Amino acid sequence: QVQLVESGGGLVQPGGSLRLSCAASGFTFDDYTIGWFRQAPGKEREGVSCISSSGGTTYYDDSVKGRFTISRDKVKNTVYLQMNSLTPEDTAFYYCATPGAPYYYCSGFFAGYDYYGQGIQVTVSS
Repeated sequence: QVQLVESGGGLVQPGGSLRLSCAASGFTFDDYTIGWFRQAPGKEREGVSCISSSGGTTYYDDSVKGRFTISRDKVKNTVYLQMNSLTPEDTAFYYCATPGAPYYYCSGFFAGYDYYGQGIQVTVSS
């Protein structure tokens, strides 16, 4: 079955960096777009970034553009989210997810992601 496992979260000071990892199994990794979502306390879950199955298309929400970088490793079946210049507003529970269909278009339209990992906490605080 589809399994997504996040790692790399934690506590970091403002201006610091973290790299989140999403290890995927149970499906043909090379055929699926992977997205990163986050949910802050009291707020709805929002799409942050995605990367297409080939890795050739990426998308970033305006709130993270220029600070976050998404990438994928086809050998390790893992997607990464490098997060730099973190601010307290980035504090949230972060999830990776994949759509229910292969070759899903990576864009700012984040509906259709059917499988989510358990999530991981990122806290930015001094």
